[in-house]
Amino acid sequence: MDGLSKGLKAKKPIQIKSIFKRIAVLMVVAFMAACASAPPADDPESVAEFKQINDPIEPFNRAIFGFNQGVDKAVIKPITGVYRTIAPDPVRRGVHNFLGNLRAPVILFNDIMQGEMERAGTTIMRFLINSTVGILGFRDQAAEWGYAPHREDFGQTLAVWSVPEGPYVMLPVLGPSNPRDAVGIVVDFLIDPLNWWASNTDREYITYTRTAVSGIDTRDQLWDVLEDLERSSIDYYAAIRSLYRQRRADEIRNGATPGEPPAPGFTGSVKTAAQTGPLTDLSAR
Repeated sequence: MDGLSKGLKAKKPIQIKSIFKRIAVLMVVAFMAACASAPPADDPESVAEFKQINDPIEPFNRAIFGFNQGVDKAVIKPITGVYRTIAPDPVRRGVHNFLGNLRAPVILFNDIMQGEMERAGTTIMRFLINSTVGILGFRDQAAEWGYAPHREDFGQTLAVWSVPEGPYVMLPVLGPSNPRDAVGIVVDFLIDPLNWWASNTDREYITYTRTAVSGIDTRDQLWDVLEDLERSSIDYYAAIRSLYRQRRADEIRNGATPGEPPAPGFTGSVKTAAQTGPLTDLSAR
């Protein structure tokens, strides 16, 4: 036994960092190899279309999209289908309202960061009303009293600050995004008080459970939209990309149509961000 112990101690420990570095290098190589070729400069129409689509790594993104479709068909859609079968509409609507109420602190943070003080006041009132009269948020009583819901995230905040969106990307499992919104996802996760509390009290299972339920709720909310889109689209990937970017642009403009005065706050930045071209959400993150 002593000899075996010495032999085990003599072996070099597994270099985890080295393994991750190799994986990262392979991913970068695959990423670069998958980059779509830009059209020739002497074809201005093709160049303009290429820039408007803003999907320079389309082959790589399509591969990730295919993976996501496989995960959806094998896991997410069946689970959501069962959820839709056993839970009637009022129950699913209550769950959706509850999850939205939990996001109020994140929405409030981004309202303030965008200078949207009126919307920040609405967020506070919605949280107070729905957390009490609305029974922990399961009932959207605030909407019935005139405080309409809205969503804000740090990706939108960065857009208001005129941070460029970067190229369109398809994230594994998470779906359509871009570098700006990917950063926003991370920041929103880090500033969420519920995540702080769960992490600091060894209750990480709360974060995992909330993430899983939110994913099912999002898939439920998008069920009919995705079914119709997949059935009617010649190119489902391109249709998802277009719908995501249009919806994201609408969220950044706070629902205002192009040409209308932007919402109060960092008005100049909102206008600039909305006019820099197609932006980007299909998810209810």
